[in-house]
Amino acid sequence: MRYFKLFLLLLLPANLLLAQDNRLPFGNEIRSFKKQDSISFPGTGKILFVGSSSFAKWTDVQDYFPSYPIINRGFGGSSLTDVIYYADDIIFPYHPKQIVIYCGENDLAASDSVSSQIVFNRFIQLFDIIRMKLPGVPLVFISLKPSPIRWNLKEKMIVANKRIKRFLKKKKATVFIDVFHQMLDADGIALKSIFLEDNLHMNEKGYHIWQKQIEPHLLK
Repeated sequence: MRYFKLFLLLLLPANLLLAQDNRLPFGNEIRSFKKQDSISFPGTGKILFVGSSSFAKWTDVQDYFPSYPIINRGFGGSSLTDVIYYADDIIFPYHPKQIVIYCGENDLAASDSVSSQIVFNRFIQLFDIIRMKLPGVPLVFISLKPSPIRWNLKEKMIVANKRIKRFLKKKKATVFIDVFHQMLDADGIALKSIFLEDNLHMNEKGYHIWQKQIEPHLLK
């Protein structure tokens, strides 16, 4: 009985950690990535796509870039703070030769109190973390996109995009890709034909626009 009680005491911290992990935002998604890696690790030295649902739902991204080895670690609903929090799980294990980021849109949508400056500051934090651990790895940032359902955030997105673009212009081995203006019609309104019915996530037409803008900047 004494040994059984000791066993329970030793087991308790592990169970508490597991319970805490289950309550973490996106804990299931991160565990799914880890499970995939344990079954078949995708390797290192590839191009890593990381960010929110625009990447998570791009499940056939490899088909759009057949000449480039892609690892997709987008997880839906994530913000820049989530990517920062899980960087040790979704970025650094793969030692990528290039990192492509799409994130920040959900930050603005989460609360009216989140400003363009806050999104910019969060991006700087992520940038600094990546540069600290992977100093020579080229980084690509895809501008926030003009989702019809979030058209009210248009001005904040434009300002955030400008600040990030200006920042990256001063940094080595970086690229800012403007998809925002490529997704507007002649009147400057977001093209509904390139989105799914939710007016938030893209269909094939939208991803083909991204493909044309992204591919010239990917490393062979």
